[in-house]
Parts: sequence; structure tokens; C-alpha cells
Amino acid sequence: MTETIPLAQSLIQIESITPNDYGCQTLIAEYLRPLGFNIEPMPFGEVTNLWARRGQTNPLFVFAGHTDVVPTGPASQWTHPPFSAHIDDNGMLNGRGSADMKSSIACFMVAVKQFINQYPDAPGSIGFLITSDEEGPAVNGTVKVIETLEARQEKIDYCLVGEPSSSQTLADSIKNGRRGSLNGKLVIHGKQGHIAYPQLARNPIHEVAQALCSLTEQTWDNGNDYFPPTALQISNFHAGTGATNVIPGNCEIDFNFRFSTEQTPDSLKQRVHSILEGYGLQYDLQWTLSGLPFSTPSDGKLIEAVSKAVSKIMGTPPQLSTAGGTSDGRFIAPTGAQVIELGPLNTTIHQVDERVSCNDLEKLTQIYYEILIQLMVA
Repeated sequence: MTETIPLAQSLIQIESITPNDYGCQTLIAEYLRPLGFNIEPMPFGEVTNLWARRGQTNPLFVFAGHTDVVPTGPASQWTHPPFSAHIDDNGMLNGRGSADMKSSIACFMVAVKQFINQYPDAPGSIGFLITSDEEGPAVNGTVKVIETLEARQEKIDYCLVGEPSSSQTLADSIKNGRRGSLNGKLVIHGKQGHIAYPQLARNPIHEVAQALCSLTEQTWDNGNDYFPPTALQISNFHAGTGATNVIPGNCEIDFNFRFSTEQTPDSLKQRVHSILEGYGLQYDLQWTLSGLPFSTPSDGKLIEAVSKAVSKIMGTPPQLSTAGGTSDGRFIAPTGAQVIELGPLNTTIHQVDERVSCNDLEKLTQIYYEILIQLMVA
């Protein structure tokens, strides 16, 4: 067993529920500093961020990740205490953040140490971009670090985000992009009244029903070679006073688009407004853009390096995917960097008894090490 597992345990044992870091990044910095990294804390608001870089020349390859985790829920429902980092009889490392994504960070650290020991004079630079604001609002984390780097013209060439990308077996899938995310908060205005006298009121639920059917039945696009079709989902619907004999005056609806590069936020907004206005609704609609879609070309140098490394360690190349939610890669890709996500299995993330295979972590460390060789030496 290498250093990977003890390092992962040390990180998991810190109860860094978002946006708290509680010393994870100090542990990382203390490991990296003797390897020749310049350590630069970048706090913004209540969020702790770490930028660490070794070298001043291009290309700049960056490992990106987050030390914050989601809440555990009732600890009594866990087989082992959620921050115990317990290794069970099946060789599984248990704990909140074990898969998402403290173990990946430990693999980063050990792979980099092995690489520097083997190739101390390799050209280029290696960086770490670590935040404690990925699982939360994500407004004072990676996006602010990227703004700082861009302002001083410190450009990332290649970035590997350690999000859990694997589905059935380690490294069977990597994310070479993500769909965009656009949120809408819709308020339909009616007129409150007694339920026995509907002619004196206007029921906003009834008025919006056909419009919602139209929205959910739309074919927004057919996707493309990199992305599945754009999809709309309604997540919340609120109306009523709590009384059974009152027609509500308003109803509130939250919905989300996960959209491909076939769409823009403006194109989606225009179609939604057109549909709503076609039904003569009185409404207010607030939009929030969480991220634009991005993709890294399959013939780029980063994906080539990752495919070779995975094939060497696992025997088969990974499949490319843009499925799933958003990640901090959405803040890095617009700078022109090639970005991919590669990490452990995602089958237990955000669940009770989150866990990851210790054997997989050893192999993931080897994969990260081979990627560095492919990009910086080969």
C-alpha cells in the first residue's frame, strides 16, 4: 500500500461540510511544499481556496478538486461513522467524501510526488486548484480563483478534475464535457377567491397547466455527437394557502434546463417566454445561469494522454461522456484549457455509506502518474 490510502483517510476524517475546509487544504499544502510547490491560499468570503504551482513554464497541467462535502444525514443510518474513514473487510474505504472527492485528491498528491521523484527536471508546470465551495453555491470557489489567474495571465493548458466519473469499473468513463444548467423561477399570477365562486377568481394552477404540458413535451434539440438532447425538468411546484376552500392567488414553479451546445441561454429563454405568452399568462420569471456547456475535443492532447494512461493500467480505454450534473470544470474550460474529469466510481456519492475501493485508489494513483508522463515527458 502506498501513501494514498492513509492520506485519503486523513482527509476524510476532517468534517469539512461545505463551505468549511477545517484544515484539509493545510494538510495538502504541507505535503506539496517540500516537493517545490509555491503555496498560495486564496480565501474569498467564507470559502477557503488553495492555488499551488511548481514550475513557471508551459504547459501548465492542473489537478482540480474540492475538499468540501455534503452533509451526512443521520449518522445512525451509517454502517460506520461517516467521518471514521473505516476500511472494512471488503477493502472498501468508507466515509463522507471518500468517492466525492477527497480520495481523488490523495491520489493527485501521491502521483505528483512519484512523478517529481522520477522526473525532477521535467519541463512544464504542475498546479493544484482546490476549493471548499463546490458542493455549495460555488460563487467564491473555483470561479474566483480562475478570475484571479486570468487577471494575471496565468493560463492553464490542461486540467484534470477528480470528480467521480467511473460507472461500473474504475476509469470506464471520463467526462470530456458537461451540459449547461439554466434555472427558472416562474410565478403565475391569478386571483384569490372562494372555491365555491370560481367565476370571481382566477386559478393560476388551472391557467398554467396547459403551458406546463407544452413546456415538458417540447423537443428542444436532438443533441449532437458530444451531448444528449436538451432536457427540461420541473423540480418544485408551490401553491395554495393550506385551506381546501381557497383558490390561490399565485403559484410558483422551479424548473431547470440541462442543455447542449445546440442551445444558448437566450434561445431557451426566448422559447419559454413565447410559450407562456401564447397562453396569455400573467407571470414573472427569474433566470439563473449555473454554467454553460463545454467539451474538450476527443482528438486533443489531454484526452489522448488520458486514454493511453487508462489503457496501460486498466487494459481498455475509457468511454467519453458528457452526462451527469455540473462540475467546476465549467469555470475552467472557458479560459481555453482542455478539461476532463476522471475519478473513482460514482455509485455511492452523496449517499449513506459512501465508499470507494482501496484497490481502485491505488490504480487511480497509477493512472494519474501515467497521465503526467504522457503530457510532460513522452
